[in-house]
Parts: sequence; structure tokens; C-alpha cells
Amino acid sequence: MAYNVKEIVANKPSRFTAGHRMCAGCGAPPVARHIMRALKPEDHAVVAGATGCMEVSTFIYPYTAWTDSFIHTAFECAGATLSGAEAAYQSMKKQGKLPEGETKFIAFGGDGGTYDIGLQSLSGAMERGHDMVYVCYDNGAYMNTGIQRSSATPQFADTTTSPAGKVIPGKMQTRKDLTQIMVGHHIPYVAQTLGYMNFKDLYEKAEKAIYTKGPAFLNVMAPCPRGWGYPTDQLMQINKLAVETCYWPLYEVVDGVYHITYKPAKKLPIEEFLKPQKRFKHMFKPGNEWMIEEFQKEVDARWQELINLEKITNGD
Repeated sequence: MAYNVKEIVANKPSRFTAGHRMCAGCGAPPVARHIMRALKPEDHAVVAGATGCMEVSTFIYPYTAWTDSFIHTAFECAGATLSGAEAAYQSMKKQGKLPEGETKFIAFGGDGGTYDIGLQSLSGAMERGHDMVYVCYDNGAYMNTGIQRSSATPQFADTTTSPAGKVIPGKMQTRKDLTQIMVGHHIPYVAQTLGYMNFKDLYEKAEKAIYTKGPAFLNVMAPCPRGWGYPTDQLMQINKLAVETCYWPLYEVVDGVYHITYKPAKKLPIEEFLKPQKRFKHMFKPGNEWMIEEFQKEVDARWQELINLEKITNGD
């Protein structure tokens, strides 16, 4: 579908409304807003929200920022809850108990509730083949409960449970690649994206995910000003640097075939992404250059692996 900001996005009503209580400069609200706008106006959605920043800040009874049906589910079971709702919907539709029209099923969970606590229920929902989309808004830690490290936290990041100091230089382990794990489920559509370049990439991938028959997964980077330590007006700059340094590549996997949807004309060094964030400030102290070098090696290796996968799956 041709992408036209004015006709397709700007003129659509927002299904994730103003008045939520997310922090200024948070990357999650624009993610939710654009994904929900990818729905056709005539379609209804059932949204499941795992416990986390987005849930506690957008659905505080009796108030809600969601115009579609919303289920607050526990931290660990957004995938299971939504797959159950989808299965019930399919059964009722076959029995003729529902009116005409389409209902889409979309789950939102942070990295804590997706990479870690909710991975089992997510994996089960994807393997069973439910017609649903799971969206991970990845802010790289358990931000809602105090900025504790998760398996999505990048190496050397300073968190409250991996404090950078004399004992350890921040988180010791490298970041789990959940997008690739989802590809390993052999589902029809998997994509990695974020709010960058007027949200074109995010919107188009959300539309594909929602209207692909069967299970789909979106991993969307959603920076956190509190946990990452950047000024609240620098959200889009952080997003840009994540893409231009290839820390967060934009790509999709359609029926097992990889497509990189953006390749920087000039790949920036990883320092450009690390510098604006207080969680990495210790890496720039004299004697800690090795951390930056290790971080760069990891980014380069993952980027090259992605390029190789694109070539192989496209028959090049």
C-alpha cells in the first residue's frame, strides 16, 4: 500500500488517546498510537496489556486511553490471555453468535513482560497459530518497577540491579535477540521497527502484522528517558541514532524471507548512540575504552549476520 501521511495517518482518529499518564519523552505512546492507527476504521480491536508502564499509565479505572476493548492481564500471560480471547472469538463467529465485521487481536507488553516473564505464553500463542499480533515495546529494562535489568538490557548498561562501579561495569551479559527467536517459530510475519523517519516504517509494518492471517510479532524499540537518562525532548534523536548506528536495525521477515527495510548510507559509530544516555556514561571514562570497542564488535557482528540472512533467504 502506498504510504501517504496526510491521507492514511493524519486523518484517522486516534485509537490511543491523549490523557494517558506516560512520562514525557517516553517512546511507548507514539508506538501504540501508530500501531492502533494502522487498523481499518471499520475494524474493532481487542487489546491485551501486560502489567507494565503502558498498562498502569493508560488504563486506570475508571479512565482509559484506549477506544477499543482492553484487557489488563498479568505480567506473564498477555500472550495466553489474548490467544484465549481470539479462540473464543473464532468459535463464536463459526456459531453465528457475532455480527458481521472484523475484530483484530493485539497484545502489548514491555521487554520485561515479553523477553522474560511472558516469553513462555508468547511462544505458546505463536506456536499454536492464533490470528493475533504481539507487540513488544522494548525499553530495555524493568522501568515500571525501578529500572532493573532485563534480558533486553544491552551490555554495560547501568541499572539498579547491574550498577556500574568498581565491582561490575554495568550489565555483564549481551542483549537477547528476541526478534530472531520469534523468527524461529516460523510464523508468517516478524518485524523490528521503531518511531523513525515520520513513522513510515512503524505504520507499514503494523499494518502488515495486523492484516497478515495468523500470528505476527513486532519488536519496537521504545526509549525511556528515566532509565536511559536522556532529555525528554530528545526521543526522536535517540531513535535516529539507534538506527543510523545499526544498534536497532529495521527489518522484516515474511514467511522466512528477510528484508532489511533501511540501510544507513553511512553507518555511524556506536559512540553516537551511547553518548547521550547517562546509563552508558561510565563507558567514556579513561580506561574504559574497551567497553565501547566490545559494544561496537557486537553491533557489527549482528548487523553482518542480518545482511547475510537477507542474502541467503532471497537467494543471492
